[in-house]
Amino acid sequence: MADVVLEQKTGAENVIWDLSIFYQKLDDPAIDRDMERVQGMANDFAAKYRGRVAQLDPEEMVDAMVEMEAIYDVSGRIGSYASLNFSTDTTNPQVGRLLQRVREQGAKLAQTLLFFDLEWKAVDDAVAAQLLAHPTLGKYRHPLEADLRYKPYTLSEIEEQLIVEKDVTGAGAWVRFFTQLTSAMRFDWEGEKVNQSKILDKLHSEDRAVREKAAESVTAGLREKQMELTYIFNTLMLDKANEDQRRGYPTWISARNLSNKAPDAVVEALIQAVTSNYDIVARHYQLKRALLGLDELRDYDRYAPLKIDAPEANYSWEEARQVVHSAYTAFSPRLGEIVNRFFDENWIHAPVLPNKRGGAFAAPTVASAHPFVFVNYLGKDRDIMTLAHELGHGVHMYLSGEAQGQTGLYTPLTTAEMASVFGEMLTFEDLMRRQPDPAVRLKALAHRVEDSFATVFRQVTMNRFEDGMHTARRSEGELPTERINQIWLETQRKMFGDSVTLTDNYGWWWSYIGHFIHTPGYVYAYAFGELLVLALFNVYRKRGADFVPQYLDVLAAGDSDYPDRILAKVGVDLTDPNFWNEGLAFLRGMVEEEERLAREVFPEKF
Repeated sequence: MADVVLEQKTGAENVIWDLSIFYQKLDDPAIDRDMERVQGMANDFAAKYRGRVAQLDPEEMVDAMVEMEAIYDVSGRIGSYASLNFSTDTTNPQVGRLLQRVREQGAKLAQTLLFFDLEWKAVDDAVAAQLLAHPTLGKYRHPLEADLRYKPYTLSEIEEQLIVEKDVTGAGAWVRFFTQLTSAMRFDWEGEKVNQSKILDKLHSEDRAVREKAAESVTAGLREKQMELTYIFNTLMLDKANEDQRRGYPTWISARNLSNKAPDAVVEALIQAVTSNYDIVARHYQLKRALLGLDELRDYDRYAPLKIDAPEANYSWEEARQVVHSAYTAFSPRLGEIVNRFFDENWIHAPVLPNKRGGAFAAPTVASAHPFVFVNYLGKDRDIMTLAHELGHGVHMYLSGEAQGQTGLYTPLTTAEMASVFGEMLTFEDLMRRQPDPAVRLKALAHRVEDSFATVFRQVTMNRFEDGMHTARRSEGELPTERINQIWLETQRKMFGDSVTLTDNYGWWWSYIGHFIHTPGYVYAYAFGELLVLALFNVYRKRGADFVPQYLDVLAAGDSDYPDRILAKVGVDLTDPNFWNEGLAFLRGMVEEEERLAREVFPEKF
């Protein structure tokens, strides 16, 4: 049966990004020329610096870093063009071929340049310290210093080259297959075949029968692909375990924490704080069960809208633009100007298409270009919040690229969520200020609470799932689907307690979540970012306009220093174990306000 293309009436169907800043078309001859040119640049770089890194003086080291940036800029333009095209058309053979060519060429490029990183890490500690202390290094001091943290986990050059080479047909290939498989999956809905974005949207229906039917369809679709999905997960978990063991990482999450520049103690404090406050989740869903008039809340009821005499809002693309732009501009005209560029200059891809991957993201690309935003826009409240979120990423990437260039563009995942969640909060508070009706405010607040739960509590339960899954894979061998289902349900039930009944069908729902595949260990960064933003919002409320330029300086800092040092500029102490409690107290206050509004709107229920 043919795929169903959504009949969009939001105006988003024509919101297609313009990738011509990179290349004009998939078979643009400039792609081949740039592939050849960038490899030549890398070969020249290797001929010039191989065997000399330990002897470079500060001026020569800066010259080398500038040349390296130029190489990464050209390769990044090619890679961005291929990956962005793939995200919107995952089953197109021409797009797939280009992506594979880029990955193969990228592996060759990485092998050519690998010597520099290895020679730098082998430099005598005293010599490295003397070089790093020299003021000539400027913005290149931090990335060089940060690289040395990996010294204990670095292998020989031939081993590192083999890992890069085999990743193209190993982990990288399995990640690509997962993306193509899940993007091509179709789910039964009233005699039609629909994609993931549309079937998941049905879980937000006011009609419980629709939600239950949609959940059954999701489960059936995932069960049908259980062999492939389970095998992909097991293979990638083993690949990670093997590499972690060879490098000497003590735990499955160690490499991710190092990449995030987040000390293990800080991450553990975050996870402990969140898991010890699961009662906030139960409190909200117990309230929701009462407001929905249900004896039992099931997993497919989690996203049900409250039964309030106010229609579910639907926003055209232009309305969404106005709402988000207004919120950003009210906070900072500078941010509002940048947001406008995303709309005016076609830096966004918005329509839901048959073979477009699900979800949303922002891509920093390279400093010589600009970021792009990817969403699947259906016109609902949550789509506006998603747009606000991704544009937060976008302005963060824009400012850091502008200020730091290629070297400081890619922030750690933990602080990468800071601007996105802050943008959501700005947009939400702006919407709430416009709405005097307590019933509508209650409905909007309930949505916001659940969005925050999804960002904080659900992401930490998914971290707990990953922890259980990776630990079990390393001790038990290949995990059958039923074992992974069990780990998933156990970790999810701890969050909900007795407030939501998770059916056995829900046990399969780990298998479509791309974060576990694309970026293992990533998910706690969402909770990190959300709680960080709630703390920042408290600072903003206290300082008002004086906070704005400080916040923009933090965004512009990008990856130019460690997160705790950057955030100290706005009075945040990430090293304080009690820091996370401030954000959790904010969430508890949101639930208390939700309960107050519920008593005001529905006194007969309490």
